[in-house]
Amino acid sequence: MAGRTARRGVALGLGVLWWWAAVRLAVVPDAGVLEGTIAVGGWGLSLLPVHCVAKARAVGAVGEGRWAAAWRGEAARRGEAARQEEAARREEAARRGR
Repeated sequence: MAGRTARRGVALGLGVLWWWAAVRLAVVPDAGVLEGTIAVGGWGLSLLPVHCVAKARAVGAVGEGRWAAAWRGEAARRGEAARQEEAARREEAARRGR
């Protein structure tokens, strides 16, 4: 509980800092490098994917080596047994992820 509260406090503090920099850039004529750096840095962080899931737990994730095998033409030669194995692996991953 304390960890969650601390994370929210840090997020709130950084959000307030970003808004301060953005408003200062827009309103104050002598706003400078510090405000610009904070505003651009905050915007850059917004581009990061923050809701990530491990590939093993992601439903419908492409298995390792699948694209390389398809590129080499091996995927077409693997046959039905490989497709069933892949489906079983996905089902297991989905069951572990609930």
